[in-house]
Amino acid sequence: MIARISTELDLLHSEVEDDLRASVRDVLGDRCDPAAVAALYDGDDAVVAPLWRVLAAELGLAGLLVPETVGGAGASAREAAVVLEELGRAAAPVPFLTSAVVATTVLLDSSSELLGPLAAGERVAALTVPLSTGPASALPALTIDADGRVSGSVTSVAGAVEADVLLVPVAGPDGLAVRAVAAGAAHVTPVVSLDMTRRLADVTFDGAPSEPVAAGEAAVRRGLAAGAALLASEQLGVARWCLEETVSYLKVRRQFGRVVGGFQAIKHRLADLAIAVDSGSAAARYAAVALAEGVDVEIATAVAQAFCSDLAVTAAEEAVQLHGGIGMTWEHPAHLYLKRAKADQIALGTPGAHRAQLAELVDLPAPA
Repeated sequence: MIARISTELDLLHSEVEDDLRASVRDVLGDRCDPAAVAALYDGDDAVVAPLWRVLAAELGLAGLLVPETVGGAGASAREAAVVLEELGRAAAPVPFLTSAVVATTVLLDSSSELLGPLAAGERVAALTVPLSTGPASALPALTIDADGRVSGSVTSVAGAVEADVLLVPVAGPDGLAVRAVAAGAAHVTPVVSLDMTRRLADVTFDGAPSEPVAAGEAAVRRGLAAGAALLASEQLGVARWCLEETVSYLKVRRQFGRVVGGFQAIKHRLADLAIAVDSGSAAARYAAVALAEGVDVEIATAVAQAFCSDLAVTAAEEAVQLHGGIGMTWEHPAHLYLKRAKADQIALGTPGAHRAQLAELVDLPAPA
């Protein structure tokens, strides 16, 4: 049966969301200098901890999705999407997506005592799965012995470098379960990746002590689904920055005695990109609101990821090319957005995987 899409969702931003956007943008403007972000590629991560401390604790963003009863803000995916869009606009190297969205969502229906410290920004968690793992992907399951000690390895885990708690899917006698392991009890080996603003690490457990925290596979897939739905907003933020920065540059860059932005061919490329960004905005917003309301989540997520993943890459490629020579330099931040866009393109499921999932959801048969 073909899934039906709801038309009753309110996609307009509220005043609270607009105020939240302004607050996050102000903080990022003051504390997320592109030069400091670029320094991550040289091994200097001095910008990460202070920035996350302000965003997580002072603004309370770490607890957006956590109920007020356990110390959170009691907000929804709508507000989280606004935050992620602004983080994408700044290519901010903070673990909001991995900790405050994915790991926190895994724990929401549990009675874990981790939720309070996570909401307060006192702890950072990461779900120990490869960055490319999507909501419908096969899940890695590590082994656990009778004493609750976890063993096994997982590669390319996002957020593990910043985390002090690792949420580990393990294969138990009753199926998949989730155990919490202190990051200090695991071997976390950072790896050099294309996008160093979301650092990856290979994680190995060798009889690491653990505690049960969540019911099982459903909790893990819920966290991955939330991450995929809201990642589209980050990708939108990347694309919007690229468009706006490129337009601003082409209004002042002169060639052959004319402003470059006045050439018809350039106007057409920018118009096409602007239309695509508007379409991406609609797709990302629908995915966030659908997640907040709990309706059409799978379809909305698949549409948003299939479109926004490629949109961010296209926008970043256009930004680099239309900036000319300066766009190819290390000093200009365009390369940060291209790298983030390319890494996000495979994060939480590739566009192709989401298109295949969408085809199944709407009963569209694959070509013979």
